[in-house]
Amino acid sequence: MKRLFQWLRPPDNWKPTVSVLMGIFIGLGAYAFYISKAPSYLSDNPETCINCHVMNPQFNDWAHSSHRTVATCNDCHVPHDNLFHKYLFKMKDGLRHATIFTLRTEPQSIYILDEGKKAVQENCIRCHEHTVGMEYLMAVQPNFHNTLKERHCLDCHRETPHSRVNSIASTPNALINTKMESRTEREEE
Repeated sequence: MKRLFQWLRPPDNWKPTVSVLMGIFIGLGAYAFYISKAPSYLSDNPETCINCHVMNPQFNDWAHSSHRTVATCNDCHVPHDNLFHKYLFKMKDGLRHATIFTLRTEPQSIYILDEGKKAVQENCIRCHEHTVGMEYLMAVQPNFHNTLKERHCLDCHRETPHSRVNSIASTPNALINTKMESRTEREEE
């Protein structure tokens, strides 16, 4: 047994080698963190969604919609039931996006996954609950059955706030600046 421990014990000069290797790994990790703009994904800034050029059509459609003044990407696409679930969802979705974009396997047309559809549906109802709820009708008509809560908002409002995307470059607003103009810049013109 003593021989096994002596064989497994690292040589006396292992500390400089391990220190250099740890420095390399930490440096590469910090560089990857910087180059991927990772801190921006913790914010709610809509321009974060165009860190990857693939999202430009969706960003520009949103920037030309009525939702631009009242909602960011995260307001619609991320759950808001609690802070932990919000950041867990962002982490899972972000890792999936990072993997797709790193491996260059992005599809020509981007579609939302089922988990994302559920978050969007819940957020539509959260923001428009007075429109969908119609509690006042229930007070007046006790037998009123609200079918709006059984349907998905995207069944009718599929192009709100994004128009239909056929491919990366075929949306109406695909060829527009990747940075959102500020309101004051537009008013000055």
